[in-house]
Amino acid sequence: MPLLEVENLHVAYGELEVVHGVSFAVEQGDVVTVLGSNGAGKSTTLRSLSGLIRPSKGRVSFAGREIQNIPAHEIAASGLALVPEGRQLFPEHTVRENLELGAYRLLGSGNRQEFELALAEVFELFPRVQERLEQPAGLLSGGEQQMVAIARALVSRPKMLLLDEPSLGLAPLLVRSIFDAFRKLREQGLTILIVEQMAWLGLEVCDHAHVLENGRIALSGDPKELAANPRVMEAYLGVASTGV
Repeated sequence: MPLLEVENLHVAYGELEVVHGVSFAVEQGDVVTVLGSNGAGKSTTLRSLSGLIRPSKGRVSFAGREIQNIPAHEIAASGLALVPEGRQLFPEHTVRENLELGAYRLLGSGNRQEFELALAEVFELFPRVQERLEQPAGLLSGGEQQMVAIARALVSRPKMLLLDEPSLGLAPLLVRSIFDAFRKLREQGLTILIVEQMAWLGLEVCDHAHVLENGRIALSGDPKELAANPRVMEAYLGVASTGV
């Protein structure tokens, strides 16, 4: 059984339906990328999976439990962690305090030792997070803030990580560093779903990919197949098809 199953998902803002019958699955330990242009419905899909928006129709199953109608905090507690677009840190709080907020379940149950272990793992993945631990999050660079946002999700000990446009607004060198971290997490067996507009990045790290267009999945396949698809090459990779 897949860790995450999405069947016939419809999501609307008022009368405007943005996601129209999306279906896909993510197997335990896999990295799956959802590609698409602005307005395709990628972020809306992730927000609905994490409980921030309730689907108008469809079924979402995570770890064998249907979650489409339960509150966001219960979904997070079940092990599905979202790293939102734009990071959404608490800028006036230190990096440590932001991470403690991510680990509220561990700390609330008095499990400080497990939190410290999670911190050590995060520091190994992102040494800059440790260097900036006592600084206000709002004073960090965009790339450093993204590292903190990912770390905040990881210290919750998730079963699956949802990443919404992790490369957005970042310098190329920091983007590469962050996607290298995703490879390490993949090697450790963490299940990841990435929504990404920069297709070449998403295709580099995933086991399977979907192309979302106008709220519907237009193409699916393994990354090599999609990278070689003329439609994907022209629309998302910036490579002109030869037409041969």
